[in-house]
Amino acid sequence: NRRTRATLSYSPTFGFELCARRAETAAIDDLDLSTWRGAGIGADMIRPAVLARFAEAFAPAGFKAAAFVPSYGLAETTLAVSFAPLDRGVLVDRLDLDRMEAEGIAAAPAGNARARDFVACGRPLPGHEIRIVAPGGEVLGDRRIGRVLTRSSSVMQGYLGRPEETARVLDAEGWLDTGDLGYRLGEDIVITGRAKDLIIVNGRNIWPQDLEWGAERAAGLRSGDVAAFSTDAGASEHVVVLVQCRFTGVPERDDLRRRVGAAVKDVAGVESEVVLVASHALPQTSSGKLSRVRAKRMFEAGEFAVPAAPPRAATA
Repeated sequence: NRRTRATLSYSPTFGFELCARRAETAAIDDLDLSTWRGAGIGADMIRPAVLARFAEAFAPAGFKAAAFVPSYGLAETTLAVSFAPLDRGVLVDRLDLDRMEAEGIAAAPAGNARARDFVACGRPLPGHEIRIVAPGGEVLGDRRIGRVLTRSSSVMQGYLGRPEETARVLDAEGWLDTGDLGYRLGEDIVITGRAKDLIIVNGRNIWPQDLEWGAERAAGLRSGDVAAFSTDAGASEHVVVLVQCRFTGVPERDDLRRRVGAAVKDVAGVESEVVLVASHALPQTSSGKLSRVRAKRMFEAGEFAVPAAPPRAATA
């Protein structure tokens, strides 16, 4: 701003989204973002469409889209693993979703194939290494999706007092299994999601954020209002979509379920169980990210309270 003339600031994608939503009522003429050289993005999946809206909204205040710095890191590496180069902005890689789900290959879409944009998070920092590996440990080449491993002097020694959990993620050579999925794009690393969040349906790997973002767009919801996962609670394995609902009227809630269910089917071609939950009911991590694992656990334990419907008027 005009007072601090700051050059560097970081936020998860949802922070930029919140600013973009409020831009219409913000006093943009009072802002000067021309000195902002490093607008860092991290902590959750990077959504390029959100960043494009932010850049457009705040261009009148001097913000430059080239200032965006996508990055990748995690607490176990205190903190960063990779940064995009300064002044490059957002490098988007558009993938064929069908090949991604069925073959684990990050290929460009052909024709009218289903597609999704991913953001390159730059190259590893000096002294940091990254490997992409198959389930059997084979190191994968460019544009092959697998588990992300990293090794550096920044990697933790272990989880305090939890040796078994440490042994599951950290090997004798110092390679940390981050729990993330991704692929190499030249010297860049691209993150596609969390391995434990992956939804597997009929041999297809479906990314939950695709379902969540599709539902948000179709129903006019906010980031973090939707959690998607698969569960075998009930008759068989199926997809569940939890939606934070602010409506109290029966017609509005029924319409919300319908729109979310239709969006999920349109995005991934799968049927889903749409469950409305109370506002602010979906759990978050300490950094404000949606916790799908906890949401699934809570759903299976029957902990979510469905928003109560208002009493119906008596009829003669």
